[in-house]
Amino acid sequence: MNIKDLELTEFVTKPVTVAPSTSLLKTREILLQKKVKRVIVTEKNYPIGVITEKDIAKKIYDLGTKPIKLVKAKNFKLKTLYTLSKENSVKECARLMKKHRISLVIILNKDKTLAGIVTKTNLATAFLTKRSDSTLVSKVMKTNVITAAPSDPILFVESLLLKYGISRIIIKRNQKPVGVITFRDFVPAKIPQWIAESADPKEVQEYKFKKGLTETHANQMNYLFPFHATDIMSTNPITVNKGDEVEVAITKMLKYNISGLPVLNNSRLVGIITKSDIVRTLAN
Repeated sequence: MNIKDLELTEFVTKPVTVAPSTSLLKTREILLQKKVKRVIVTEKNYPIGVITEKDIAKKIYDLGTKPIKLVKAKNFKLKTLYTLSKENSVKECARLMKKHRISLVIILNKDKTLAGIVTKTNLATAFLTKRSDSTLVSKVMKTNVITAAPSDPILFVESLLLKYGISRIIIKRNQKPVGVITFRDFVPAKIPQWIAESADPKEVQEYKFKKGLTETHANQMNYLFPFHATDIMSTNPITVNKGDEVEVAITKMLKYNISGLPVLNNSRLVGIITKSDIVRTLAN
C-alpha cells in the first residue's frame, strides 16, 4: 500500500496537555521539561486550544505592565483547531497541514474528546519508515533561505521569523551556516522578559511587525538592548548535503529533535530542508 493511503491510526501520539487555569510560567516550564513544541489546552478531555513556543515568546512581549505570573493558558488567543479521525489517511492529514500551514492536527474520538495528535514529526517518521523508494534532498529542499548575521539584534531576528512566517533563521557568515535561531531559543531566555520590562511595548511591536525591515531599522533599535544573534543561537548547526537522500535528513531531524536543516554544497549554504517540505511531498 502507498504510504499516502495509510490510516493515521499508527501515527497518532499522546500530547502534553494543560488546563485553562495553568499559568504562563508553568506552561513554559512544561514545554522545557517535556521538550515539546506545543501543549494542548483541554477542558474535561475536550481540546479547546493549543499553545506553542512561538505563542509563549510573543506573549511575553505583549504583557506590558501586566505581571507575567498572572497570565493563564486561557488568556492566549485561541487558534482554529484542525481535526481528523484515526481513520483519515496520511495524505489527507498532509494536505490539511499544507493548506493551513500548521504543524499539528488534533485527532478526535467519535464523541469529540481528545484521542491524540499527529504532527509533522509523525508524518516525517512515516515517510522514513514506510516509504520504499528514495528521494534526493535537492528535489525536496527550498533554495530561498532567510538568513541573518551573527551581529544582528535578536529583535531583528525575531521580526524575520514573524514577517516570513517561518520557524527558524539560519545565522550565516561568509556563506556558511554558523548557527540557527528558532522560537525555542527565545522561550528559556531572560531576554524577552528583559525587553518587556525595559522597552516601550508599542515601540517593540511597531518594530517587530514593520514591513521592509532594513539594517537601518535594526540599528535604530540597538539602544533598547545589547543582545545579538550570537547570544541565543544554537551553534554548530546540524547540516545535510544537497546530494544526500531525504531519509538522511529525516534521521538527523529525529535524532536531534529539530525541524529543519541547512543544506550544503561544498560547505556553502544552498538551501534548507524542513519537515514542512516532507509534508508537502506527502500531500502531493
